[in-house]
Amino acid sequence: MLRAAIDAVDAGPLVARAFEDADIVAPLQRAAAVDVIAAGKAAGAMLTSFVSVTSAPLRHVMGVAPADWSNGPDTPLPGGVQWFAGGHPLPTQISVEAAERALAIAHQTAANDLLLVLLSGGGSALMALPAPGVSLADKQETARLLMAHSADIYELNTVRKHLSAIKGGQLAAASSAPVLTLAVSDVVGDDLSVIASGPTVPDDSTFAEALAILKRRGGLDLYPSSVVARIGGGANGRIAETPAADDPRLARVTAHIIGRQRGAVDGARVAAEELGYRVVVIDAPVTGEARDAARSHVDHVKQAIADMPRPVCVISSGETTVTVRGTGKGGRNQEFALAMASTIGSLGPNVVGASIGTDGVDGPTDAAGAMVDPTTIERATAMQLDAQQYLDDNNVYNFFDRLGDLIRTGPTSTNVGDLQVMLIA
Repeated sequence: MLRAAIDAVDAGPLVARAFEDADIVAPLQRAAAVDVIAAGKAAGAMLTSFVSVTSAPLRHVMGVAPADWSNGPDTPLPGGVQWFAGGHPLPTQISVEAAERALAIAHQTAANDLLLVLLSGGGSALMALPAPGVSLADKQETARLLMAHSADIYELNTVRKHLSAIKGGQLAAASSAPVLTLAVSDVVGDDLSVIASGPTVPDDSTFAEALAILKRRGGLDLYPSSVVARIGGGANGRIAETPAADDPRLARVTAHIIGRQRGAVDGARVAAEELGYRVVVIDAPVTGEARDAARSHVDHVKQAIADMPRPVCVISSGETTVTVRGTGKGGRNQEFALAMASTIGSLGPNVVGASIGTDGVDGPTDAAGAMVDPTTIERATAMQLDAQQYLDDNNVYNFFDRLGDLIRTGPTSTNVGDLQVMLIA
């Protein structure tokens, strides 16, 4: 079911289907030349698919994806493609070089050209250009601290946009040509201004909001002085806000979400029904601190299936956060799974639950997530593994690795957030 979910949001087919839409094809047909920027974990797959379905006059083509994900598109491009192996989850110098190249491409466009931007999850770190007065090291430290203090993607990207010279509509503002964006969403609510920090769409977030986030997530004294100075200066009106919806530079911007979190849910649902399960889809997104959300999720599932005949499959999606207090290795889906383990038996003796990141990479690990059942804690105890100790140390990867209950898909070249599947026999 998890594999069916990932297949349903494969970025390549999503792009191919998008170009069956006349409204998306029309701008390419009108353009004298088309420049293409692909940024995110699905950049290679999206570029490959685009080239296979278009006869547009391509001029400049660039892409950036994580270093260990892709060597670029599978299909050779006319004149080649400039490919960058950027950093994720923290930006690197190559991320900066990719952002500089993207801005240079945008600045070279003319009014009768088209700038096509293919966006997917991870683009915020992969294409990063620090604003004046802020160093790359300070941006890296700020992102690390925000993530360690449970900032969700909306908070993280609000701060990122106000420390950047490319995010929050600034890439589109640099273009003289119309800008067409196709995005695969990795955020709850499919907000285009949050996907990859919205480099081509208006940004309604403010410096004041970014300042409040820093105060809430650890306090101003925790963050680099250059970051606090810039965001504080913006909040006091000394630095211009990112381009908003009424900015004339964004008047010719069009954006479409071609892949949503719901697509993965639908893929899992179809597979479950084909296997004979009755399916319940929980529409409310699974968010918040992973270990707290997991325990609430078991209670939610129990209520949702109370009157349902078995077997039943419960599917949900969202994106949780983790406050890092330990020194171990893991990811939010693995923490979610381990936190479920202590209460999953309340759903019955024959139940299994799994949580994965649809990108195939959960935290700084080679696992997409993990699975648990009512025997998880028993098996761990027999191996002298203290589940609570591993959870407290944020060392859930090593816990599940010892048990053999990690789910490894490898990088999937797509990203629509996290997915949970529970089966009750």
